[in-house]
Amino acid sequence: MTPGENGVRLSFFVPCLNEEGNVGRTIDTIVQVMNERAHSYEIIVVDDASVDGSKAEVMDRRERHPGVRIEIIQNRFVRGLGRNYFIAAQRASGEYFMLVNGDAAEPAESIRTLVSQLGCADAVVPYFGLYESRTWPRRFLSRSFTFLVNFLSGHRLKYYNGPVLHRTENVRVWFSETAGFAYQAELLCRLLDEGISVKEVRIANSSRNRGFSKAFTISNLLSVTNALFHIMLRRLEKFSFRVLLRNQKEVRKEGAAWKS
Repeated sequence: MTPGENGVRLSFFVPCLNEEGNVGRTIDTIVQVMNERAHSYEIIVVDDASVDGSKAEVMDRRERHPGVRIEIIQNRFVRGLGRNYFIAAQRASGEYFMLVNGDAAEPAESIRTLVSQLGCADAVVPYFGLYESRTWPRRFLSRSFTFLVNFLSGHRLKYYNGPVLHRTENVRVWFSETAGFAYQAELLCRLLDEGISVKEVRIANSSRNRGFSKAFTISNLLSVTNALFHIMLRRLEKFSFRVLLRNQKEVRKEGAAWKS
């Protein structure tokens, strides 16, 4: 089915890995924001083999919000945020697709700001303002990552992660090579290479109240390295292709001159 064909305007993807105490609040926040708007929507929760009460919390929200389509996909083993993002996109029926983290990191005002830009561009890309609540090590790593992606890709975005609002069909066309947190950077670079329109929007964020961040795991750091490697490779491929085309044109010109 073509995204949006059944009348659903927006599909929210909520990733969840041991987010008991957070994932329910995330769903409540989405419902709160969307109750203010006329857009039809759905929520797709991907439970990445949680071992706590995350699933029960999601099921509780399904009962609390009977008028909202809330689908839960349960993995038998941990697949990673990037894999789950594209799994959810394949299941999404909305014309647009947006991540909202299951750790309740995005406050209602940030979701509201992004949703208000629905339809303004192929991708609405958030970035954080001066007064963000992340710890300084996370801010440092985030800025370093953004610098590297811009340097390797030749693009100039302020941020390459977070709750990007995409056209669903654009997410389905491409598939990130990484299963970790850097999947969005790889996806955005592919789409920017294709010439999509982008609108950058400043949002606020909040610190998680329960649990711990999964951004500093060894597997995630390895996936970030993998994503940067693929971004660099694609730019080298584009450069090599341009050089090849230029050489072919020069050969044709020389051949035409020789014949004349």
